[in-house]
Amino acid sequence: MTDLLAWVDDIARLARPDRVHWVSGSEEEHEELLRVLVAEGKLEKLDPVLRPDSYLARSHPGDVARTEARTIIASAREEDAGPTNNWADPEEMRALRDSLLDGAMRGRTLYVVPFSLGAVGGKDSRIGVQITDSAYAVVSIGVMTRVGAPVLREISDGAAWVRTVHSVGAPLEPGQEDTAWPCHEEKHIIHFPETLEVFSYGSGYGGNAILAKKCVALRLASVMARDEGWLAEHMLLIRLVSPQGRRYHVAAAFPSACGKTNLAMLRPTLPGWRVETLGDDIVWMRPGADGRMHAMNPEAGFFGVAPGTGPATNASAIETLWGRTIFTNVARTPEGDVWWEGLTDTPPERLVDWQGRDWTPSSGRPAAHPNSRFTVSAAQCPQIAEDWEDPDGVPLDLILFGGRRAAHVPLVVEARDWAHGVFLGATIASERTAAAEGTVGEVRREPFAMLPFCGYHLGDYLAHWLLMGRRMYTDAAPRIYQVNWFRRGEDGRFLWPGFGENIRVLDWIIGRLEGRAGAQDSPLGALPRPEDLDLTGLDLPPEDLEELLAVDPAAWQAEAEGIGAFLETFGDRLPAELGEELASLRARLAAAEAPVRPDRP
Repeated sequence: MTDLLAWVDDIARLARPDRVHWVSGSEEEHEELLRVLVAEGKLEKLDPVLRPDSYLARSHPGDVARTEARTIIASAREEDAGPTNNWADPEEMRALRDSLLDGAMRGRTLYVVPFSLGAVGGKDSRIGVQITDSAYAVVSIGVMTRVGAPVLREISDGAAWVRTVHSVGAPLEPGQEDTAWPCHEEKHIIHFPETLEVFSYGSGYGGNAILAKKCVALRLASVMARDEGWLAEHMLLIRLVSPQGRRYHVAAAFPSACGKTNLAMLRPTLPGWRVETLGDDIVWMRPGADGRMHAMNPEAGFFGVAPGTGPATNASAIETLWGRTIFTNVARTPEGDVWWEGLTDTPPERLVDWQGRDWTPSSGRPAAHPNSRFTVSAAQCPQIAEDWEDPDGVPLDLILFGGRRAAHVPLVVEARDWAHGVFLGATIASERTAAAEGTVGEVRREPFAMLPFCGYHLGDYLAHWLLMGRRMYTDAAPRIYQVNWFRRGEDGRFLWPGFGENIRVLDWIIGRLEGRAGAQDSPLGALPRPEDLDLTGLDLPPEDLEELLAVDPAAWQAEAEGIGAFLETFGDRLPAELGEELASLRARLAAAEAPVRPDRP
């Protein structure tokens, strides 16, 4: 504890807050923080009947997403950050941190938030402390992690801990009135991987302020995982139970706002199937003594994208949000409830939009920000697995990779082996969404959905994945598949219904594991034949199914060129196995005389 006390004292002397508050993690403290936020105009309390114990926050219009352009990996050597990260000299970044923190918390409270990722005391859990001047961040961290006195006891007993500091960068002079969403135009998120530290300045939004989430649980954890022999991944985790009662554990990597939460809370349309939710965003995996990969969800809550979430797309999420939820940048109804695009088929006649302006369906702008969010305890999910907090995790059977691709990428592809599966994960490309800065709809390569979240050289990260394969028994390693729910026809409509119907793809995948489902070969890997998919009760035109399972060699030769150009950015840090996989793909495409199309059922 001596180091912790000295560190907090050093930050407090530099930032000069009015007061210091050590967060206990009690329910009474949580409620008091929410009460204060409402009194200060930073949160609005929603109608207690329609949405009990729930609150609405509206951010500054310039503080609505991850700030990837200002996210820094300050590793000791620039080459260790790699070409996909922003690098800066760590000594220069420490000097910048100190200059920005100088007086940054004047007029505010400095909160000390001890947090645990994973159950407190779990063998694979990791703990840390966040210093912040944002009570909104404190209550959000309290939902997303385990906080308070039990973590302090771990530190007192000698456990290693991660240091994180966050400031909104908006000091208050005596008598100065605060704003509803304090932030600063200048934003920085700086990671020091060698010393396991994070500094965030200027933003109060999402993962920019909840540092335990992407900053620690992915960027720093990926470095810890590399050094300690495990994996920290941007994945969901579910238990899939077959009609025969057999249980399979599935991890799936999708870029942000590409359907992770929907799949994590899937309600299957095929009779007899059941999904139990274990996690919706982050998975830590470790090869076990039994030769299998074991996975756990280190988080305690869901920080999900609201738009597009509705009873038809994710009924479990809607039920999870019954109350005790913090909503950010959604619209508010005149009755005191929330609304966003996709919550209902028909919007209300009148709303207050995410910027506090009057809104009607004729306003010509979204009522909720496209990256608006909900923060809620995972325990409220109606299909949460009973053992979702088990520190030992679950043995993993399947890994899925996917993204938003309107063309080329089939509905599902089976990897030939672990190296081919790593190649599929390494070459994910997806249309950019509103969850990150940049042009929405632009296609970018997102290896393992980790492009914004890997804390070291991505070439070394891919080599680490290959190494993990060698640490498992070949016949016990998870099978790997690539999926694409987002293929569109020439008329622009989605060809696959998605959501609960995705169980039909998972049923085929499980059938492959069990040896009961057939497949056809393609240059990309094994694909289902139309008769291999259970389409009972699904009104899917045969020509749509044909397109969903088609592989066009000419289009994929162009795709392979893009893959090759991307992999070249890793230079001599690209594992040789992935170069061999690309060469093999090009050879198979060249040998294909015509597009691979299934026979119609």
